[in-house]
Amino acid sequence: MQTVKQGKLVLKDGSVYEGQLYGNRNAVGEVVFTTGMSGYQETLTDPSYCGQIVVMTYPLVGNYGTNPCFNQGEKCFYQGYVVSELCDAPSNWRCQGTLQDFLEQQQVPVLVGVDTRAITRKLRNYGVLQGVIVPAEMPEAEVQKLLATPDVHDQVRQVTTSKVYTLGDGPLHVAVLDFGIKRNILNYLVSFGCRLTVFPAYTSAEEVLACAPDGIFLSNGPGDPKDLKEVIENIKKLLGKRPIFGICLGHQLLALANGYDTFKMKFGHRGINHPVRDIVEHKICISSQNHGYAVDAKSLDADVEITNVSLNDGTIEGLRYLKHPTFAVQYHPEASPGPGGHEYLFKRFIKMMGGKA
Repeated sequence: MQTVKQGKLVLKDGSVYEGQLYGNRNAVGEVVFTTGMSGYQETLTDPSYCGQIVVMTYPLVGNYGTNPCFNQGEKCFYQGYVVSELCDAPSNWRCQGTLQDFLEQQQVPVLVGVDTRAITRKLRNYGVLQGVIVPAEMPEAEVQKLLATPDVHDQVRQVTTSKVYTLGDGPLHVAVLDFGIKRNILNYLVSFGCRLTVFPAYTSAEEVLACAPDGIFLSNGPGDPKDLKEVIENIKKLLGKRPIFGICLGHQLLALANGYDTFKMKFGHRGINHPVRDIVEHKICISSQNHGYAVDAKSLDADVEITNVSLNDGTIEGLRYLKHPTFAVQYHPEASPGPGGHEYLFKRFIKMMGGKA
């Protein structure tokens, strides 16, 4: 069992939030919040959170336990976890363990008994901040030394697959570039009749095209898209060669490859309850999101069309490119966790490749 001691979250601006600390290591990273009321295990195993300290706004976490079937990645890439109340007696027919045990197995320090909504208000007002989770008795000089840790770049290298692998046996062949892909996205593509060849993030365009795919999928992933200059150059070589569907980080990388710009958001979109308007389909969907960067609308030109927008802040949530068969969305349409209703995006991709969904 993990030892329990007094701990604290210290933000770069000097704010301190005290609670009970489970875990045997310090956490250093960008502090972000997510607004999901459920789906905590999917969130914990989403590689897009790599290197971050994640604050849950919902006050009770862990009430239905954990089960390996919910995992979206091979492990948790969090730096640290902050919750108001951690349930130690979960109840659910699929429960195979407590969240506390899961966090211990994943070696993720968790700070409990904190006013997480106060932290969220701070981040909404001032933007995301660097922070640390440390024992309460740690001297201030050591805390400041940790807070001065240089920012991490190119987290994609930590989360991408190390080797090429295949999934499914459908008639359509899709080449997937894995920037930190969630398992259920792969499952969705397979369910629509796709045979997948999944490549590491830095695979060359020539190697991707050599497998003769019917289409190319660019996945979600962590970090600043501008860190991935080599990947952007590879995507440029893929444009127009095959139909392309990008999500999240893949959406941002497509924009950069087409000469447009991205920017860091004040506090990003993270949660499973974000409303998005689909301008093309004339409907509104509730979406699952996890990103801290967005495409800059001011950088766009007549060669691209905005297809989706956030109803919370008006930022771009989807683009369709007019000179080649390419489209992308900022959110996670496989909705794991989150609400459904986004299957039409995968069907659009299937149709672009000449198949029937």
